[in-house]
Amino acid sequence: MMHVIDKVNCNFLKALTLNLSISIKHKTFFSLALEHEALLFGDFRLKSGTKSSYFFNVASFLSGGAIYELASFYTDIIIENNLQFDSIFGPAYKGIPLAAAVSSILYQRTNRRVPLTFDRKEVKDYGEGGTIVGASLSGEILIIDDVLTAGTALSNSIKLVKEGGGIVTGAIVGLDREERVDGTLVREIIEKKSNFLIYSIASVSDLVAYLASEKKYSKEAIILSESIKV
Repeated sequence: MMHVIDKVNCNFLKALTLNLSISIKHKTFFSLALEHEALLFGDFRLKSGTKSSYFFNVASFLSGGAIYELASFYTDIIIENNLQFDSIFGPAYKGIPLAAAVSSILYQRTNRRVPLTFDRKEVKDYGEGGTIVGASLSGEILIIDDVLTAGTALSNSIKLVKEGGGIVTGAIVGLDREERVDGTLVREIIEKKSNFLIYSIASVSDLVAYLASEKKYSKEAIILSESIKV
């Protein structure tokens, strides 16, 4: 019976590998994430309250000293898609170091100085005060954040930019979990409502393809593919 199950799983993984191609960029990204334990498998409860068989933690890139490599993926998206914006907004907390690193790498590659803004979770009642730090949220704003799940964090960032008088012209996340609401991807819902595109270094579909291509992660590929529509 065990041999039959193994054969079924093997055929399933072959089908995944054939149907979901894995790019060099995604392979490099996921290899880096696994190396720094930014990608974990098990039983997790997300901020949204839902359960998940995997967890993506950008903070592990920071503690592993891999912020430059991670931010380079974001910068690649900006340059490859010729994204136009006046400044970058990195929401607290994980979006702050990401946005700062992207701004620095952009200057290194293009010689363009990009203003940076981030928010505080708590209101500061001394010094300059308020919750917004850095450049004013005016003009066209690009949001840089870690993960897109239920869209709550991104929606809050959009709200902050609007309150500051700015217009969000795009957003980039490290991983799009491809969560759905009534069958529609959260990414598509926000894009339609806010009239801008959301880019990601990779999606959970890309993750499944990567895991299926790596024999040692065959179990994780099967578990993850059962919880999503690929």
